Amino acid sequence: MTTFDDILEEAGKFGRFQKRIFALLCMVSMPFAGVYVGVVFQGFTPDHWCRDPGMEQLRENCSLALEKARRLILPLVNSSTGGLPSQCQRYDVDWNFTDLTCDNLDRDITEAQRAAWPTTSCKNGWEYDYEGRESFVTEFDLVCADAWLVDVFQAVLGVGFLVGSISIGCVADKFGRKVSFLVSNVLNALTGILVAISPNYISLVVFRALHGFGVKGGWMAAYVLITELVGVEYRSVVGVLFQMFFSFGVIVLALIAYLIPNWRWLQVAFTVPYIFFVSYYWFVPESPRWLLSQNNSSKAVEITEALAKENKKTLSKNIQTLKDDNADPASGSFMDLIRTLNMRNYTLILSFNWFTSAVVYQGLIMRLGILGGNVYIDFLISGIVEFPAAFLILFTIERIGRRLPFATANIVSGAACLITAFIPESLLWLKTVMACIGRLGITMAFEMVIFVNTELYPTFIRNLGVSVCSTLCDIGGIVAPFLLYRLAVIWLELPLIIFGVLAVIAGGLVLLLPETKGMPLPETIDDIEYPNRNKEDTTMSHQL
Repeated sequence: MTTFDDILEEAGKFGRFQKRIFALLCMVSMPFAGVYVGVVFQGFTPDHWCRDPGMEQLRENCSLALEKARRLILPLVNSSTGGLPSQCQRYDVDWNFTDLTCDNLDRDITEAQRAAWPTTSCKNGWEYDYEGRESFVTEFDLVCADAWLVDVFQAVLGVGFLVGSISIGCVADKFGRKVSFLVSNVLNALTGILVAISPNYISLVVFRALHGFGVKGGWMAAYVLITELVGVEYRSVVGVLFQMFFSFGVIVLALIAYLIPNWRWLQVAFTVPYIFFVSYYWFVPESPRWLLSQNNSSKAVEITEALAKENKKTLSKNIQTLKDDNADPASGSFMDLIRTLNMRNYTLILSFNWFTSAVVYQGLIMRLGILGGNVYIDFLISGIVEFPAAFLILFTIERIGRRLPFATANIVSGAACLITAFIPESLLWLKTVMACIGRLGITMAFEMVIFVNTELYPTFIRNLGVSVCSTLCDIGGIVAPFLLYRLAVIWLELPLIIFGVLAVIAGGLVLLLPETKGMPLPETIDDIEYPNRNKEDTTMSHQL
């Protein structure tokens, strides 16, 4: 009997056929970046203050400058940077019945006089300093008491990711990788447009959750499909480069957001690719490995022959005996992940690392929207910084191993976050450099966790193990916006301290994991619990 990996030896492990499919599927990672971190632009909260109809009339009559008007109508509030004009309150004064006139507006008003004025909430709405641009924050007035609703907008995406990745993963196992990919993209196109035309906030978050349901599951289906089409030794390279296109999508997103000032049209911009992906029905095949697992060897043979033809290779008669190379009668359960000591430790450490990677990565990106600088330039730089991560991973994992680069990436990211939090604003260049190092480190950690996760679990529960641990990634995505935006209200740098502590702990825990470089994949739980026996067997087989 011949396995699919045996046939790839003849047909080509990463020939023209696989490269074409790889190029097509890599495009899926780019709009995923828009969905995942587009909230930086779509939910941008600009400088804002209470609208005062009486002051607007006074400004018009007296040609009063905006800054002077704001000083008149807004009380000062304490903040981590000193006294600032309130964004959520104004003086409750009828300016038409004061002794202020166009001739004496420039006089100084003492703090004692201001203290005697009553204050009120922004009952007439807000004004925004956003230069003709519009986010859903400015459209639905999601500021002050309603600012937490921006957190919900991002959190429901994580809920959609969590449910969708599990549900569409089941669809992919039952009905095929290609079917699940195409169905998810139809759903993505429909829900993405619904997000763009949402008439109110409630419908916005409902459609956002549904959008997340399809986007994450479709991306995972594409990832699995391409890794199943190439030879084993190319899977790590393909996996890293596939994720690198997400970083490219981050860069493109900054440029598109700069050109499209309206959040609704920006949503349309990164929904259109999902309509295009439906055309992959004619260009992307089903996974032969999945077909073999479903005993559909005739269709698997047909696709494999097309693969060999495009790669200009000739197949032997072994193709007629092609069988499922993953057939394993053993089945696992969640209890297998925590029943024994080593398995329990691996599950807890990997789950924490998935959670930390999501929280820190997403938190550092969303933080760009609240720093007060040029969000487009900052976002562009942060995307460029991610690119070296993929090359550093490819350079180190086969030379040094998995554990040390994985742990180092986390620890460096955490240390950079902690250092950045305490660098004064006067050293902005140093603050920027350290923040970029933090982004680079957590990007490496995020891209490496899936490799380590895959290589540490035995075959019969490998997929289950990755699925269970990676659910903490989506939970981290739910927690991240609340952690960032609510803590930043207390102190802008406080989220960085939390991120730094999480990442350093995650890196320390990784050092407790075994090195998997050069080791055969474990087949049973005994291989995990008694790794020295496995090493001895490997050494003896090499000597023989």
